[in-house]
Amino acid sequence: MSDNLTRTLAEHVCATRFDAFPSQTIHKAKLHILDTLGAAIAGSASGETGAMLEMLRLRGTAGRSPLWGLQVSADARTAALVNGVSAHAYELDDSGGCDHSGAVVLPAALAALGDLDHSFSGADLLRSVLLGYEVGRRVLEAVGGYEEHNGLGWHSTGTCGAFGAAAAVGAMLNLDSEAMASALGTACSFAGGTWAFIHNGSSAKKLHAGRAAEGGLMAAYLAKRGFEGPDSVFEADRWGSFFATFGAGRGDPTALVQDFGANWRLNRCSIKPHATCRGTHAAIDALDLLLQRHGLTAGEIAAIEVDISRFQYGMCGGKVVESRAQAQMSLPYALAARLRYGKVFLAELEEAAWSAPEIGPLLDRIAVRIDPTMKDEDEPAITIVTANGARDRLVVEFPLGGPQNPLSDERLIGKYADLAGMVLPTPKVDAIRDFVLGLEHQSDARGLLELLQ
Repeated sequence: MSDNLTRTLAEHVCATRFDAFPSQTIHKAKLHILDTLGAAIAGSASGETGAMLEMLRLRGTAGRSPLWGLQVSADARTAALVNGVSAHAYELDDSGGCDHSGAVVLPAALAALGDLDHSFSGADLLRSVLLGYEVGRRVLEAVGGYEEHNGLGWHSTGTCGAFGAAAAVGAMLNLDSEAMASALGTACSFAGGTWAFIHNGSSAKKLHAGRAAEGGLMAAYLAKRGFEGPDSVFEADRWGSFFATFGAGRGDPTALVQDFGANWRLNRCSIKPHATCRGTHAAIDALDLLLQRHGLTAGEIAAIEVDISRFQYGMCGGKVVESRAQAQMSLPYALAARLRYGKVFLAELEEAAWSAPEIGPLLDRIAVRIDPTMKDEDEPAITIVTANGARDRLVVEFPLGGPQNPLSDERLIGKYADLAGMVLPTPKVDAIRDFVLGLEHQSDARGLLELLQ
């Protein structure tokens, strides 16, 4: 292979040791792993996962990699696919990486873990997961960033996530830099997924996480067996390269490797307190704060005005809610649910909640306007109008759960326990928590796999 960005990135990944990660980054990684597991275990009961199980005819023991929250195991490729779908099914997985990095990287890594015939330390698993987050996010930044890439119609969880999964699994397989470069090159062949799902509330969005996990795992497995990937997927001026094809040449390819190791990308990721698209969270938080500031109840709100960027409007500005997927992606519904139910979590995404007769009138009170002066990444401005005509406007720049406004460890662990407890008995929920929170001290991470079934 030539001396290019693909090779340079591969060399950086292979050269990174566990001790390169600060203790606070390791702690945050464990919390993200726990959060992803909680979301996925709950998601194992989703309709999307049920459809996958039926389509694949999965039941009983058919491999060494568990399907989390189920009494089923499968081959690694299938486990990565199904667990990725489960992790993203309820929109409660983390964001801010390749977009939803946890739902891609962790299913791939733990699926590969089940294939190992030797012990694999928890520290090595953490290293692999952190490198997966790093690569997935760096690919997104280099192709132009979230707003630019997704604005072209691509869903970055699917397009950039495959590279993160390949890096994570490649690190677990101890690929050398040449094989790692092949894995990253081959991962480009699995990159895909567009925002077409947004128009009718399709379940396809959930599939993107699973397919990226599956594709990245396959790319690394093929590289381990001598399969040669293309060596120019990250060359901006090459016909067929990822940046030229998926980014229309608008990004900065040097961001792929610049200052590698100086600021680990997982530190930029967010953990969700609400069960809706991350683009709705600043609005929910703003409404929370405005109601608290004035001591108002839902009945005292005559109207809510939302000023939003054109990009955010296209992503989550719609009011049509005829499915859980549409409810997850609707900012107006998120605000209506917050007014009606006081929170926006799993119960508020069920049909009984979004079809309730009180929701329609609340949606009628919410006006969403595109502000042409707003940048794509700007958070929406929320204005409440009270029954007596008083007005107040608020923009929450840093939504709850982000690195600038993090959830407490206690609340995050509680979120995990609530989600995992929907499917697993309390002793197992607690055992998973304890195993993950002490992961860097575990001599063999494979002990986690049995707990997940």
